[in-house]
Amino acid sequence: MLIEETPLDPAALPVEAFRAHLRLGTGFSQDDLQGPMLEATLRAAIAAIEARTGKILLARGFALILTAWRDPGGQPLPLAPVATVTEVALRDAAGEESPVEAARWWLQDDRHRPVLRSAGTALPAIPARGAGVVRFTAGFGADWAMVPADLRQAVLLLAAHYYEYRDAGSLGEAAMPAGVAGLLGPWRALRLGAGGAA
Repeated sequence: MLIEETPLDPAALPVEAFRAHLRLGTGFSQDDLQGPMLEATLRAAIAAIEARTGKILLARGFALILTAWRDPGGQPLPLAPVATVTEVALRDAAGEESPVEAARWWLQDDRHRPVLRSAGTALPAIPARGAGVVRFTAGFGADWAMVPADLRQAVLLLAAHYYEYRDAGSLGEAAMPAGVAGLLGPWRALRLGAGGAA
């Protein structure tokens, strides 16, 4: 189970850049009726791009809760880039958490698939009917300027598409445009399985 523990900071959203991208009129109050709609549309576009790529654009905190490690030697983290692992803890059947010493694990940084690695032979055993909890901060940075340019452009294009089709009753009309999908291509993780790459 993946939990977002830190909400997206509204001040980090590129509302003014989006307003300029849409070529909306200027000289009006910033507290107009468009403001909340622009923010909601940006949030939807960011969420869609993060879901498609597994990349977190604006930094926030997450908790990954597992009943078993995928591999005792290393647990892949489902999001990237990971700036830091802030805590690894073991939760017992009663819900009590005990932190694991930082010397017992380390973060293997990777553009697509970071991994929490054991500093020894294996990650600490998860208690029966308990869980392992990995808390980490993921994202390119706290500021919009720290997000790679192609992903920033993808957000603005997708948000503009959502804005244009905000009253559409058909999912087909509001599907992700090919131009946005093209910008996201290099950021999607390559998945290898029994059937090959996907």
